Amino acid sequence: MFTHFKNDSIRKLVIAMGSLFNNVKLEQIDENNNTRLFAVPLSYATKEKFVKRLTQPSSISDNTRIQISLPRMSFEMSNFSYDFTRKMNKLNIKTLSNSINPTSSYTEVPYNFTFNLHVYTRNLEENLQIMEQILPYFSPEFVVSIKSNSLHPSVDVPISIGTTMLTQEYEGDFSTRRFIVSSYQFIAKYYIFGPIKTEYIIKDINLNLWREDGLTLSAPFGITG
Repeated sequence: MFTHFKNDSIRKLVIAMGSLFNNVKLEQIDENNNTRLFAVPLSYATKEKFVKRLTQPSSISDNTRIQISLPRMSFEMSNFSYDFTRKMNKLNIKTLSNSINPTSSYTEVPYNFTFNLHVYTRNLEENLQIMEQILPYFSPEFVVSIKSNSLHPSVDVPISIGTTMLTQEYEGDFSTRRFIVSSYQFIAKYYIFGPIKTEYIIKDINLNLWREDGLTLSAPFGITG
């Protein structure tokens, strides 16, 4: 029943989610009233791990310890569940016949994937500026197209925004770094695809022929006779 196959469906969804937020930019004004625009770095990490990296300086040598500069963003896939509302007949077969060797696969399985996006900034103004670049695109869905495999070259994936939260990490003494975190939950309605089978064209056959004379069979003749 179970055979090895590799579609990279979930991996492509994670890449698509990261590509949505890899071009967020922040505007800063220095003391000379000069405007500077730069991209906010994005990485795949959990919130707890990233907060720990912010509060505890990392060591790059025995004598040098540095802290991560802000602003930063991180995202993660936190959950996935079967979607009964999009269930289809599992015995349906999709076939691609416009090729030399036709390929086919059973119906894809609908799943909902939950992603969390976290934005870390030094002050509230920067966090609100990034927030304005994210929220307008989700009302409440934003659709992306993913090339899943040869049978599904373009799959539209609705991504809806769910819970949002803004927290300020200010506890501690005066030497403790203060940072603000805004969190966003997104739900992507995607599919899991099964193995793709290839049907090869029959080019050669071996055929045995017999000639029947009355009630008896003579020796075979023809190609294999």
